[in-house]
Formats: sequence, C-alpha cells, structure tokens
Amino acid sequence: MSATWHALASLAAPGLRWNLRRRVARDKEDPARLREREGFGAERPDGRLIWLHAASVGESLAILPVMEALIARDAGLHLLVTTGTVTSARLLPRRLSPALRGRVIHRYAPLDVPAWVARFLEGWRPDAAGFVESELWPNTLAATAARGIPLALLNARISDRTARRWGRWAPGFARGLLGHFQLIMPRSAEDAARLLALGAPAVTAPGDLKFAAAPLPVDEAALAALRAAIGGRPVLLAASTHPGEEAMVIAMAEGLRATHPALLTILAPRHPDRGAGLAEAPRRALGALPDAGPLYIADTMGEMGLLYRVANLAIIGGSLVPHGGQNPLEAARLGCPILFGPHMGNFREAVAALLDRGGACQVMDTAALAAMVSDMLTHPERAAAMAASAGALFAAASDLPGRMAEALLALMAQGRETD
Repeated sequence: MSATWHALASLAAPGLRWNLRRRVARDKEDPARLREREGFGAERPDGRLIWLHAASVGESLAILPVMEALIARDAGLHLLVTTGTVTSARLLPRRLSPALRGRVIHRYAPLDVPAWVARFLEGWRPDAAGFVESELWPNTLAATAARGIPLALLNARISDRTARRWGRWAPGFARGLLGHFQLIMPRSAEDAARLLALGAPAVTAPGDLKFAAAPLPVDEAALAALRAAIGGRPVLLAASTHPGEEAMVIAMAEGLRATHPALLTILAPRHPDRGAGLAEAPRRALGALPDAGPLYIADTMGEMGLLYRVANLAIIGGSLVPHGGQNPLEAARLGCPILFGPHMGNFREAVAALLDRGGACQVMDTAALAAMVSDMLTHPERAAAMAASAGALFAAASDLPGRMAEALLALMAQGRETD
C-alpha cells in the first residue's frame, strides 16, 4: 500500500499544482510562498535544527511551550516549524516570545509528493523531527525515516473510528506508518490504547498539550480601553460563534435584561467577516468600543485573549448548533467561567476533564442556558469556584512541555550518534 501511495502521489503532482493555484484565489494559499508547498525555500541555519510540523493554528499554538522549553535547554538550537494553513502562518509569528524570535523559522509544509518532500528534506536536513497530533503523511514519514532523521509523534491522537478502520482494512499499512516513529507521546490514555493496538512502538504515558498551552496574549492598551468603555457592567461573551448561535444568544440576552438590566453581551463570531450582518451594534472591526447599548460585536482576528479577560462568563461557540464546539480551554486558562451547549464532540477529552472537576457547565438547550447564565451572574462566587476548579487542570500539566522537549533533544542526540 505504501508503494501505491508513493506512485499515486507522484502522478497527482500536476493536479495538486493546479489545486494550489485555485486555493490562492480563495485566500487558502499564499501566492508569494506557493513554491514552499513543493519543497523549495530552504534556508538552513548552521548548527542543530529540529523540525516541528503542525497542521494548523491549534496545533502550532499548542507546541509553543515545547518550543520555549527546547530553546531554554539548548542555546544553539534552531526550530523549523511547518504548517499547512495561511491562518497559522500569519498568527504564529505574532505569538512568538522574544526568546523564540530569531530561533524559529516558518515554512509551509510540502505536500506529500515524493519529489517535493525529497527537495524539502535535502534543503533543510533536520537533526530530528516532531509531528503533532495526527499528521501521518506516508511519503513524508518514509522519506524522513529513510534519511535517518529520528521521528517523534507529539500529542498523538487517533479517533476510535479511524483506529477501527485501519485495524480492519489496512493493519499492515498502519503498523508500518507508526513504525517510523522512535517516540510516540499520546494525548490521552484512550489514544495510547488505540495506537498500541495498531502496533505503534515506544508509546509513553499520556499527556495533553492543550492543558499546558500558554494563556492567550493581550494588548494591554487595548485591554485598558475596553475595560474603561465597559465600566462596571457585567459581560457575557459568546465566543467563536457559528451561524444560528448569535440569534439564540441575542434572544436569550434580551430575556435576561429584565433581571440583569446592565448586562453587556459581546458577540465574537468565529469568522469575523460575518460581523456586519449579526445585529445593529458597535463593531470592533470598525474601531468602535461598546456604548450604552446591550450588544457589542467583536469581529476581529486574534483578540480572544482580550475578550476572555473582560468577560464575567463565556458561552463557547459551535456548541449550541451541531458543529462540535470550539476550544473551551482558552477561556478556562484565563480564569473565565465557561458554559457550553450539547455539541462539544471536537473536544471530548477536554470537556470530560472540565466537567469531572466542576470546571465548566454543559446545558442541553437555550432555556437551561439562560437559567445558568442568570444564576452565575447573580452568584459570582459560583462562577469563581468553577474557574478555580478548571485552573487545577492546567497546574497538573505544567511539566509536559519540558518532558517533550527533553525527549526530542534525546532523540536528536541519538540520531547524531548514528551519523
């Protein structure tokens, strides 16, 4: 099956090239950096280099603490970070600390075409590589392993459905794919069991990087200005909402104003370009701050760290409609009490951990949501207790980035010894 994938990917190269150009028109690819998708653009620095690959925004931000730990432990190390989305490429540089700037190089990941992957590896020659979560590209992994580059799978995850499919239809292929890794650090005990059942070697104790991520950043001047505009009003934030959810929240907030007349509801749509059509209210994208009205639309990118810091309570978007939810940990890490609806399938492990500790509340419909919001606003001590319970989860994962960094550095040392 590996040989078949190798041949098919090679044959698909012209079509993939055409699709990349098509994606440029939809702002899904960067036209100035399109050749990176074919493995061009290597500018390898002197010295030791670890390659970290993360699919998109969530994965790339999750490994920031690992990157910090790597640099802290090896003063001469450089990091090559590859991702596959325009959003991640734009956001990652803004999240780099002063310690990481100048030590981290970003490139778009080459597509899994053998010649493109070979060009990429020949240009960069990493000393070790860490792939994040479920990035299992057969040609890329095979070519990396063939060059003797030690491989780790970090925060490894595999769904029960995918594991069953692989076990039934391609057990040998799965075993071979996972066998390229010298180290697999699973996200959860369930992921570890599934990976072991598929024949994965060297699986360590589980730990989820999402619980170790740094708090979302904030512009202090913007925070002061927003707090001044809000004054002493209680704030309900509907965070990263999807179509249909804003109308639910607006209707609920209207009902709450009878008992909470000063309530300010902030709508932060997951896709900011939807902000203009949500409601008649001040819009952050136009430079407006909240006025005396009941609504404010925060239709900007990269400001969730600001919004969670001013909110008394947050409703996690994507959970009131069948989307699967957005990341609840970003809010919880900033001490913002959180509520979410029934649809949180994208974050099952995080949701289970939060609910088990009393660090969040899940409601099944908008009537229950309205009642819970009213209760939390009336009894802020209950909201504070919820936030404190969530905080204990992050303390327990504080050593995970360091453990991952040390494991990667040990792999790199082993690889250099065998050269």
